[in-house]
Amino acid sequence: MPVLVTLLYPLLVWLGHGEVEPRLLAGVLVLAALLRLHAMESGKAGRWWLAGALLLALAAAWGNAWMPLKLYPVLVNALLLGAFGYSLVAPPSLIERLARIKEPDLPPYAVQYTRRVTQVWCVFFFINGAIALWTALCASPAVWSLYNGVIAYALMGSLFGGEYLVRLRFQHRNNG
Repeated sequence: MPVLVTLLYPLLVWLGHGEVEPRLLAGVLVLAALLRLHAMESGKAGRWWLAGALLLALAAAWGNAWMPLKLYPVLVNALLLGAFGYSLVAPPSLIERLARIKEPDLPPYAVQYTRRVTQVWCVFFFINGAIALWTALCASPAVWSLYNGVIAYALMGSLFGGEYLVRLRFQHRNNG
């Protein structure tokens, strides 16, 4: 349910724009936060995300303003950039941690590869967050919703799929 609310969030903001007061849609952000709170671990990143989401919802409700609601994708990208980036300065990298779930004894070349993939995701979250910020500040609600609700997810899926194909080739080259 939290994933569904997160995926539908840009659509709900777009559909509600001009039809519903922002303070009511702030409730959707609170709902998403509460659902994720129930499902998530109490790690630092999760606490930062929860605090940020609730702060944006409070600002939207207090000022009955759209801008805090439109900044939610910026918050998500900033926190993901922070989590992935921090793992580069305090190893192991986030991708290495995920890889070690499946293969605990990663060879050095695989550790280097996972570090590079973490760097690629950092670049993605930086660029995606910058575009999300631009759409929040400068674009129409329809463009904001299209980018943050469709294009950003398609880009993320493409990066994930492309990395998977590169990983298969990398594994074949290094194991065969």
